[in-house]
Amino acid sequence: MGWYQRYQERRVTAEEAVQVIKSGQRVYVGAGCAMPHVLVDALTQRAPELNDVEIVHILTVGEADYVSEKYADSFHVRNLFIGGNVRKAVQEGRSDYVPIFLSEVPSLFLEGHLPIDVALINVSPPDEHGFCCFGIEVGVTMPAAQSAKVIIAEINDQMPRCHGDSFIHVSKIHYCVETSSPLSELPQGQPSELQKKIGQNVASLIEDGSTLQMGIGGIPDGVLLYLNDKKDLGVHSEMFSDGVIDLVDNGIINNEKKTLHPGKIVAGFVLGTKRVYDYIDDNPIIEMHPTQYVNDPFIISQNHKMVAINSAIEVDITGQVCADSMGCRFYSGIGGQVDFIRGAARSKGGKPIIALPSTAKNGTVSRIVPKLKPGAGVVTSRGDVHYIVTEFGIAYLHGKSIRERVNALVEIAHPDFRDELLEYAQSCNYI
Repeated sequence: MGWYQRYQERRVTAEEAVQVIKSGQRVYVGAGCAMPHVLVDALTQRAPELNDVEIVHILTVGEADYVSEKYADSFHVRNLFIGGNVRKAVQEGRSDYVPIFLSEVPSLFLEGHLPIDVALINVSPPDEHGFCCFGIEVGVTMPAAQSAKVIIAEINDQMPRCHGDSFIHVSKIHYCVETSSPLSELPQGQPSELQKKIGQNVASLIEDGSTLQMGIGGIPDGVLLYLNDKKDLGVHSEMFSDGVIDLVDNGIINNEKKTLHPGKIVAGFVLGTKRVYDYIDDNPIIEMHPTQYVNDPFIISQNHKMVAINSAIEVDITGQVCADSMGCRFYSGIGGQVDFIRGAARSKGGKPIIALPSTAKNGTVSRIVPKLKPGAGVVTSRGDVHYIVTEFGIAYLHGKSIRERVNALVEIAHPDFRDELLEYAQSCNYI
């Protein structure tokens, strides 16, 4: 039990632990709903003593006071994905955004391109062998911790233990802060009628035996509503939420036809509520893995009938997909969209899908547009796009000419904007 003695020696308070952080260092903050709030709060309290500490993270759920303007001299935030808690700071130029494929984020840490001085993480208590579990956020946090010079961990008895490549031995942790902190939650409301219609159209593309990737939100939840007549579905996804539970319990998602990790749901992180956190605890159907594995397009493509379902902010009439910005205003990030679009495209029988409402702002703005807004970034290129789905139908673009793409996208655009789209296409000699 040598590990237990070392663990006891490394137990400290949060306030004591964050004293190791010095001005000018780079600090990784654990991601998603596993954000280590006790440690983050303790670090923020040290703001008057610190200068030019760079905080780096991907999407985090919960308060992020360190991004406040009043702490500008103490902390600067580098975002690998933009969440609602940092969006205003990014758009005001007070915080940085790094556009990067989610599959490549771990290499920034592991190969030393973005070296981490201190990692703040949130893990389960050690088991009888001394292993703590990253639980609901393995994807990016595990490689960040593996590469950090110093690891400070909340040893949180509310963190579930998950199977897979999801563990760190307590001997690797330099400071252990015992907590019993509720994990952040991201509850989902009921999908709207519009989202249900889009979900129904997407579900019509899903065959029995398919393996699914889908995100969080009204459209993925709308898809799940229309899968009750499907059989032998599987999941290989960067993340999942509460919505999969009923489909697993009803035998619709059984993962039996998966050609990679049969019988297992494979993911990098979980965003949801306590219901799904309790569900995955010591559940052998769930395997959590780091993002460099889960989001590797080569790995994804080994699942036959891989269906990737992602969303977008706008799509132009040639098929370019913008998913991370509204014009020059950055909104979210590249995330795993391209990883899974490309993985599904290379899967035997795979289907890469972009699903979005036809309009925004209460129907006053079309989301299928003549051209992307100035400053808008292309996340999924014309060459990568296959299926575009709205409430008005499905457009298949892969291998299609510009003329054919325009006609297909106009058909699934809102009727109020179809003439405008056609006129623009004619002015450009697209049709």
